Amino acid sequence: MESSEINNLNVLPYNTDMEPVLLPEYGRHIQKLVDHCVTIEDREERTQCAYAIAETMAGLFPGMVHNHDYSKIWDQINIMSRFELDIDFPCEVITAEKINPVPERLPYTAADMRFRHYGRNIEKMISVVADLEDSEEKERLISMIAHQMKKLMLQHNKEGVDDAKVLRDLDIYSEGKIKLDPETYLLHDIQEVSQPQPNKKRRRR
Repeated sequence: MESSEINNLNVLPYNTDMEPVLLPEYGRHIQKLVDHCVTIEDREERTQCAYAIAETMAGLFPGMVHNHDYSKIWDQINIMSRFELDIDFPCEVITAEKINPVPERLPYTAADMRFRHYGRNIEKMISVVADLEDSEEKERLISMIAHQMKKLMLQHNKEGVDDAKVLRDLDIYSEGKIKLDPETYLLHDIQEVSQPQPNKKRRRR
């Protein structure tokens, strides 16, 4: 093979080196026409070019056009232009915001929690139980909540938990409706259970 033929092979463009085709069904030639149309400085000439491209696309897919309604084609032209085509479109076209809407910002409510290490579920449970009528069931629920609070605090503070602090927090959460005397109301000791380690099989010699 002669050197001139080798040089010609070296300059052949690869698809991976080209700009991506945004709508592959129209092919690279239509994409290049749209890219060129965006760069035309004269607005009137740019608009004429865009209309010519729309006619060409309609010829490729006549089933998309109903009663000369090119709205879908104009949407696709705007997409292929990366929403940079500045002309007076004959209809309302799709925008980048409609294709990729910005999600609404979720309200961050963690600042409302008085004691973050307990979590919001504990706060909700206390507000419900505090309004219950006095009964054995209410006492049992209060005990379960208090011990759960102690467990959560132990996860937050590995050095130990002050039972009186847990009961004061329970008082605060319930707005004074649940008052437990730390001198008489004792919480069970809770030990952190370590995660079991996977057994390592010994290799046979």
